[in-house]
Amino acid sequence: MNAEQSASLRVSPWFKSSYSNGAGGECVECAHSVDGALVRDSKRPCGPVVAFRAGVWWSFIQALGSDAPATV
Repeated sequence: MNAEQSASLRVSPWFKSSYSNGAGGECVECAHSVDGALVRDSKRPCGPVVAFRAGVWWSFIQALGSDAPATV
């Protein structure tokens, strides 16, 4: 998906991930969409966008906050 296609799905503004280091390194931005979440490289806002359905996104976020390995 590209930035133009993601604009039609986005329902919230892009925000920098709290897991980004803030020092200009590896940073991602996220936006909530109609049925999940969108993720892009903050250094390439017009570049590719990865779309996640709500259930998959929720599982990913939950796995980040736990010590247990994620299962899909």
